Amino acid sequence: MKTIKEQEREIIDEFSVYDDWMDKYAYLIELGTALGAMEERFKTDENLIAGCQSRVWLHAESHEGKLYFQADSDAIITKGIAALLVRVFSGQAPREIVEADLDFIDAIGLTSHLSPTRSNGLLSMIKQIKYYAIAYNK
Repeated sequence: MKTIKEQEREIIDEFSVYDDWMDKYAYLIELGTALGAMEERFKTDENLIAGCQSRVWLHAESHEGKLYFQADSDAIITKGIAALLVRVFSGQAPREIVEADLDFIDAIGLTSHLSPTRSNGLLSMIKQIKYYAIAYNK
């Protein structure tokens, strides 16, 4: 299993091949499509992320001291952003998730190219993931 930093470096490398932000959006859409659908039983109000313009669900489970995330959204770019976060955080220890800096978000230019509502949604997703990590950090 790769560390959070290794996942971040990999994502930075993948995004670095695209010069144009339309291509980066297309890649985000591709990542969202590849994420697939979340099991319907997890699409509950409890798993709905507050602060997102679109509907975003995030579910976490703990196995052998690691957290595993599932996410889905009714907006395809948002689902791509969720896919990045799931990729970085799934399979990590709660303590590592809480301490993660998430440098990749600025490094790939995500924060500067998202609308204010999508930026708020991104921050809300990160906050929820860290809340899960705090709750599971024993």
